[in-house]
Amino acid sequence: MSSSIKSTIKLNNGINIPVIGLGTYLTEDSDIEQSVRSAIEQGYRHIDTASYYKNEKKIGDTIKQLIKEGVVKREELFITTKVGTWQHGYENALKAFEESLEKLQLDYLDCYLIHYPGTYSELPKGESMSSLRSKTWKALEKLYNDGKVRSIGVSNYTESHLHELLSQCTIKPVMNQVEFHPYLFQESLLNYCKSNDIVLEAYGSLAGGNEILTEPVVLEISNQINKTPAQLLLKWAIQNGLIVIPKSIKSERVIENSLLDFEISQENIKKLNLLNKNKRFYWDPNNVN
Repeated sequence: MSSSIKSTIKLNNGINIPVIGLGTYLTEDSDIEQSVRSAIEQGYRHIDTASYYKNEKKIGDTIKQLIKEGVVKREELFITTKVGTWQHGYENALKAFEESLEKLQLDYLDCYLIHYPGTYSELPKGESMSSLRSKTWKALEKLYNDGKVRSIGVSNYTESHLHELLSQCTIKPVMNQVEFHPYLFQESLLNYCKSNDIVLEAYGSLAGGNEILTEPVVLEISNQINKTPAQLLLKWAIQNGLIVIPKSIKSERVIENSLLDFEISQENIKKLNLLNKNKRFYWDPNNVN
């Protein structure tokens, strides 16, 4: 399975998404320009952000400048952002989208996701989280039908959240972006998504840093195949059928994270799968009703 910076897969609505993207989770304004610029100059075409990250404006500025310089064309890019936990609801989500679009200084988005199935705001009177989620999705369907976004999906959804959504939506989500690494090998969710033609996209592939990067099994395999632990973990996710969006503000790491044109043997894939301990480093959506 080839995994170069140019590799793409087809989403369930027929559009292509690069398999390797740049994550920008809480990247500071002072670092975001360097991170995005170096990624795009190195050939990245997929950038992932969110209203929650508070860096859409700086990303928009950088992309605009790179387009102006002739480094990249808008239509070559795949830009994703997300509805925040405090932006659930039909009108709220439509407003959130327009705010994000304005900050990113774009005419359309390539993908818009519901960031989380729950909210940290107080629920409106008489509203359940389930009905609020449903209204948020209806807003995304409208944006898709109006041609303002090329694809729509979700993030941090469990199988039960996806089952609920699939039972009522008129447009199926193209992806579910979740925490995924060998310590959190969500095999059941992965199989559920595959059977429903929903792509799983991994965030937190390096599991918050040193703990997994110094895991003996990870070190053993990475030494054996002469790749860095980070490259091994990213390629492991891709060989399990996922898209990856590693974050880095260092140019050399941005480049390293894209050099994934190698194969991990099935034996080593299984060894990494067996490291699972259902350990999360980020949000846990399992207790969101």
